[in-house]
Amino acid sequence: MKRYLRNMNALSIEDIDKLHDSKVCVIGCGGLGGYIIEMLGRIGVGYITAIDGDVFDETNLNRQLISHTKNIGMGKSEEARKRMRLVNPHIHIEAVKAMVDESNAITLIKGHDVVIDALDSIKTRLIVQSASSELNIPMVHGAIGGFYGQATTIFPSDNTLDFIYPKNRDGEKGIEKELGNPSFMPPLIASIEVAEVIKILINRGDLLRKKILFIDVLNNSFDLVDLND
Repeated sequence: MKRYLRNMNALSIEDIDKLHDSKVCVIGCGGLGGYIIEMLGRIGVGYITAIDGDVFDETNLNRQLISHTKNIGMGKSEEARKRMRLVNPHIHIEAVKAMVDESNAITLIKGHDVVIDALDSIKTRLIVQSASSELNIPMVHGAIGGFYGQATTIFPSDNTLDFIYPKNRDGEKGIEKELGNPSFMPPLIASIEVAEVIKILINRGDLLRKKILFIDVLNNSFDLVDLND
C-alpha cells in the first residue's frame, strides 16, 4: 500500500503485516497519549485501544496534539478516535471513556500485545504494571515534567516502576504538576515509547528493558541507567 511506502527501508513487508495484526493499548490520551496514538496509527498498528476518562480543557492546548479550540469539553478518547479516522481509516480505534483503577485494569488491558503508559498518575502506573505482569503483557513506560523525561520497557515480573517510584507510591500525580509541560517534551518521549512498542511487535532491536533512559533537554543530557548494575 502506498500509504506505508516510506516505511519500507526501515520495515519489511512482514514487519508491516505484523503491525497490522497487532493490538496495542494506550492508557491516557493527553500529552503523551495523543502523540503515541498518532504515531501508532500512521505506522499502521491495526488495532489501538485508547483509554481516557477525561475531557479536554483550555490548559491542554499548549501540548496535547488532539486538543484544539473546537473540542474543549469533549472526551479525549473519542476525539482520538475521530482524529485517527481521518489519519488512517484502515485501522481500528477502540475509544474507552474510563479511568483505569484496580477494579477494571485487568479487563481493559486483557487481549493486547503491548500496553503503553501515557499517564500522569504514579498510583495508576503501578496498577497498570501489576495488571500487565499478571496478564503476561509487556508495558512501555514514559513520563515527562518540564525539560525532563524518561522511558523504559517493562516485561512481566520486571517491576521496573518499583525502582523508579520507591516512595510516594500512592501519589496521584507525577512531577509534571510542579515543573509544567512545555510543548516539545510530549512528542520526544512519545517517540521513544512508540519505537519501543514497534521493536517489541516486530521482535527486533535493543529494548530499554531493565534500563531507564533519562533525558534532560535543558542541558542536552541523555543518560541510560542499567538496572542490572
